[in-house]
Amino acid sequence: MTNEVARLDAEILPVQGIPLAASKKSIPFADAIRLQESFTARAERKTLAWLAARLPLWVNSDHLTLLGFVAMFLAGASYALARTHRVGLILATIFLALNWFGDSLDGTLARLRNRQRPRYGFYIDHMIDTVGGLFLMGGLAISGIVDWRIALGMFVAFLMLSIEVYLAAYTLGKFQLSFAKFGPTEIRILLGLGNTVLWLHPAARIFGSSHRVFDIGGIVAIAGMAVMLVVSTICNTVKLYRAETLR
Repeated sequence: MTNEVARLDAEILPVQGIPLAASKKSIPFADAIRLQESFTARAERKTLAWLAARLPLWVNSDHLTLLGFVAMFLAGASYALARTHRVGLILATIFLALNWFGDSLDGTLARLRNRQRPRYGFYIDHMIDTVGGLFLMGGLAISGIVDWRIALGMFVAFLMLSIEVYLAAYTLGKFQLSFAKFGPTEIRILLGLGNTVLWLHPAARIFGSSHRVFDIGGIVAIAGMAVMLVVSTICNTVKLYRAETLR
């Protein structure tokens, strides 16, 4: 029986392009090219570099990643609080800013100090983004400032677009951080502006209609992410088909 298993390993693994001996070792990792072309990208890079250079030595990337995760959890909790206390809107804006600080600065700090861990960083950052997105959309759904079905739709659209981005990073070696000049920072800014509008005008409606600010914003976000998903999927499928056309 043991000899049969060894024979199958010897046959299967070479077909997959992975020698048996190499399969037991760490496989080299090729870091994908980061594509960040959002409205705030240039100013953000300069700001992050300035902040990273001035952080105390005892602060490392893991501290910042944890801060970003906790801040996103608290932003979701603040939105849930906004159902009964308007102060939740202000708290949500503060925690979204703290999330930006931690989530955006951790990679910059690692690169500045030459302490990069590309596989660990990629995996942890995007698992945290996924869980954090659940907290944020869950808080919005509880808040009452947006229909829970729209909040759920935003989370589903976010997950589907994320899957497309991760697959493209693996198959094409490019990691798309922004679409149509919009990235995570722009989304945080729009949420903060929406929070401010509702803080100042709790009964705010779009152009005097019966539609709430966050409901319309959520529908636009879902439609935008759906378009991005379809366009990216088509473009990347064409690229991969041409790269691997069978002769």
